[in-house]
Amino acid sequence: MLEKLKISKKLLRELDFGIIITAILIVLFSCINIYSATFRKSGIYFFKLQFMWLLLGLVVIYIILLVDYNIIINYAPILYWGGIALLLLNKFLLGGTRKGANSWIGIGSRAIQPSEFAKLGMILMLAKLINEMEGSINEPKNFFKIAAYAVLPMILIVTQPDMGMTMVTFFIALGIFFIAGLKLKVIFGGLGGIVGLIAIIWNSPLMKAYWKLRLKSFINPSAYDKGMSFQRNQSLMAIGSGKITGEGFTNGLQIASSNVPEAHTDFIFSVVGNEWGLIGSLLLLFLYGIMLYKFIGIAKNSKDAFGSIVTVGVISTFLFSILQNVGMTIGIMPITGITLPLMSYGGSSMLSSFMSIGLVLNIGMRKKKINF
Repeated sequence: MLEKLKISKKLLRELDFGIIITAILIVLFSCINIYSATFRKSGIYFFKLQFMWLLLGLVVIYIILLVDYNIIINYAPILYWGGIALLLLNKFLLGGTRKGANSWIGIGSRAIQPSEFAKLGMILMLAKLINEMEGSINEPKNFFKIAAYAVLPMILIVTQPDMGMTMVTFFIALGIFFIAGLKLKVIFGGLGGIVGLIAIIWNSPLMKAYWKLRLKSFINPSAYDKGMSFQRNQSLMAIGSGKITGEGFTNGLQIASSNVPEAHTDFIFSVVGNEWGLIGSLLLLFLYGIMLYKFIGIAKNSKDAFGSIVTVGVISTFLFSILQNVGMTIGIMPITGITLPLMSYGGSSMLSSFMSIGLVLNIGMRKKKINF
């Protein structure tokens, strides 16, 4: 029995420990920044929880590594439809409203965000379908089938309403379609269609008032200085105050004054910029760069299409989330509820990120046939 819980030495030699080390470093950096943002009101409460998610995440990675990803592919439909079921439960039965979105299911004093896990199910399902189609994604029948599987979770997520996660799932699908060889004219046509759709629903009930305000405040921040632009402006002040070397751990004036809303979650990068300055911010981005570079290497060297596409789906998730989250804190992207992977406080986000990393490590570890 215990032998089944061990990973063979031959497989371990193929494991990219650099990814694990990088992820641990990012989360440890997250813990101290979360502590700095919350200790005045909550002591070490959030620090302990985030550290607990790190330990649990490492356990999750180990469990995923025990199972050959060629077996996981067989469970892709179950994981996909399980994610859809969670979204439906969240929508119609068990959902609770937080930050204006009905995107959480309460479990005792905690809550999970089903969309974090539904996006993983979507990645696995799209990879399985494209693998079975042997890459013939440009055949209309195949394209519309794959598109339907991609659109379904997006529809359920956007009606929560959670525009941030909808954007994440859209760019996951976009990355997967691109790497699978979908014709560029179809991709650009789809992007044009999205722009047209937004224009159509701008004045419809589907377009929430606060979504409009966020977009308007992004385009013209000075007109909403005390409203929707408040978070953006406070974040810019915090990051700007940090200058090159930062104001020092727990010494960030903007963070200490609680001027930056959601500093330990969505705006954790503002804490980094305020207390660690440009040097700390670039170091964090460098760590993300190392991780993404290694992910790309695994995607290129995977032994099959399924492994490559799953890895590209994870790359798309991390890359867009990082660009969007950091972008909104420095004022070059509209504000959404997208978390900074492995940095923002939150159990669902952390577990989803570690599950994603576990899948990529699994694919990289089994990139070639192991002869026993």
